[in-house]
Amino acid sequence: MGDIMLVDSHCHLDQLEEGVEKALQLAKKEGVQHFLCVSITLQDFPHMMEVIAPFSEVSASVGLHPNEKVGKEPTVDELVRLAETKKIIAIGETGLDTFRSTGDLLWQKERFRQHIRAAKETGKPLIVHSRQAKDDTLNILREEDAGTVGGVLHCFTEDWEMAQAAMDLNFYISFSGIVTFNNAKTIQAVAKDMPLDRMLIETDSPYLAPVPFRGKPNQPAYVRYVAEAIANLRGIDFETVAKVTTANFFRLFKLNVSEGF
Repeated sequence: MGDIMLVDSHCHLDQLEEGVEKALQLAKKEGVQHFLCVSITLQDFPHMMEVIAPFSEVSASVGLHPNEKVGKEPTVDELVRLAETKKIIAIGETGLDTFRSTGDLLWQKERFRQHIRAAKETGKPLIVHSRQAKDDTLNILREEDAGTVGGVLHCFTEDWEMAQAAMDLNFYISFSGIVTFNNAKTIQAVAKDMPLDRMLIETDSPYLAPVPFRGKPNQPAYVRYVAEAIANLRGIDFETVAKVTTANFFRLFKLNVSEGF
C-alpha cells in the first residue's frame, strides 16, 4: 500500500466474529492504520476496552446508543469519569433514532443532552447517530451549544440541508458503505459536493458492508471501498480521499499520527 494511510473512524471491533487481531491484520494490508472503536452500551464497555487494550492503533469512545433501553440512564458525571483514560477520544455514539425507537422519546432526547454535556465537560468530540430525526437532532445540538466541542455525524444518511447545518455547528460528516449502494443517490450527492476538509470515512463494521460485500459481515479493511467510491463520485484520486480524510480524523480527535496509547 506504500504511503497510503486510511482511518476507520467508526467500527465496533468487539463485535467482529473473526476477533480484533485478525481484523486489524486484514485492514492493515489495505492501508488502514488507525481505528476508532465506538461504544454502544455501558454494560459492554469494560469488555470492549479489554479486547482493544493491547492495540495502540485503536482508539475508543464511551457512550450509550440511542436505541439501547436500560434501567438506569448514565449521568454526565459517569460519562466524564469513564472518559478519563487517554484511549477514549470521543463521547458516543449518541443521538436520536425514531426509526427503531417509537412512542414517547423524551428519554432518548434527555440521554442525548447528557452526552453533549459530558462532551463539553471533557472537551472530547461527539459521535452522533441520527436516523429519521433531522430537525430534533439539529435543535438539540444548537440548544446544548454542542458546537463548542464539535464532532461527527456518523454513517450519514441525510440530505445536503442537514449536512450544511451540521457543518455550520462545527461537525464533520462521515460516510459509510451506504455511499456505495446504487439507491443512495441523496447521500452520494452530499459526498460529491461537500467540502473535503469536513469529511470522514468509516465502516460501522460489522454492519453495512459496502459493495461488493453488501449483505455480508463488514470489517475495517473495507473502508477502502468507501474511499474509492467517494473518489469516483468526485472524479479525484483515491489517494487524495485517503490523505484528506485521515488528516481530518486526527485533527478532529486531537491526535498525533505517531501517538500511541
